[in-house]
Amino acid sequence: MNSGLIDPASSPFGTAPLDVAPDVRAALAAGQPVVALESTIISHGMPWPQNVDTALQVEGEVRAQGAVPATIAVVDGRLKAGLSRAEIESLGRAGPSVPKLSRRDLPLAVAAGQTGATTVAATMIIAALAGIRVFATGGIGGVHRGAGENFDISADLLELARTPVAVVCAGVKSILDIGLTLEVLETHGVPVVGYGTARLPAFFARDSGCGADARLDTPAQVARALQAHWAMGLRGGMVIANPVPEAHALPRDVIDAAIEAALADAAAQGITGKAVTPFLLARVNALTGGNSLAANIALILNNARLAAEVAGELARLGG
Repeated sequence: MNSGLIDPASSPFGTAPLDVAPDVRAALAAGQPVVALESTIISHGMPWPQNVDTALQVEGEVRAQGAVPATIAVVDGRLKAGLSRAEIESLGRAGPSVPKLSRRDLPLAVAAGQTGATTVAATMIIAALAGIRVFATGGIGGVHRGAGENFDISADLLELARTPVAVVCAGVKSILDIGLTLEVLETHGVPVVGYGTARLPAFFARDSGCGADARLDTPAQVARALQAHWAMGLRGGMVIANPVPEAHALPRDVIDAAIEAALADAAAQGITGKAVTPFLLARVNALTGGNSLAANIALILNNARLAAEVAGELARLGG
């Protein structure tokens, strides 16, 4: 058996063509903290070269907090938990030409021997396969504005309901319908925790106008909540919503105006499906004079720090 494959008895997903990087495998075997990181943010979330620079900075932040980073992707049909610098740079240079992979895409990409960047949903699946419990990202997907007509709802939400990985993020992406996203998460029993706040952050903004299910103020509190969640046999993960640092937060009215303009542009150009989110993020960045990109980088680094701290506390609890 390939040494990177996980024993199917320990995974809800069975056997899979999974390669776990040596440092990640060693940390997991020793009960040390590991943090999963997604790769769509490299290929689709930011332009070159900021995408690669940010990805490497994020890995560095995780290490600085005493955890091991595991950037996740699919490379030549192999599920990867932990990428080399060369693999990260390859994804960054290729940019949006790299397929964006969610749950439905993983088996097709593996069967075809493709390389692809993983969304929140696909990253959660591969993290769970590897035995990683904590994942840091920018923001989760959700219910798109206008979903009443187009039924555009991210697979991230259902993945959160069924895959046991905690997602540390800056809340729901501002471009989405945040209220409806919370309704879907509530329906599927996914706890949404505000870190240091009772208000749900909205990616670029610190307050979405919606409340979180609970407020937790320390990594230890978060770890205990996660341990209780999984010890009760509850399926799925938890959203740990960590507000963007105040120095980089953008006013809600500025972001809302940019999003409305970007949505109008997307509709006029007939952009739909997987292409919507990267288009909107790029357009909002242009409309805010680059301020949204700076906020995006700051919040991802902030989430990586918190995720590493939570993973450390969870490891101390034996979780």
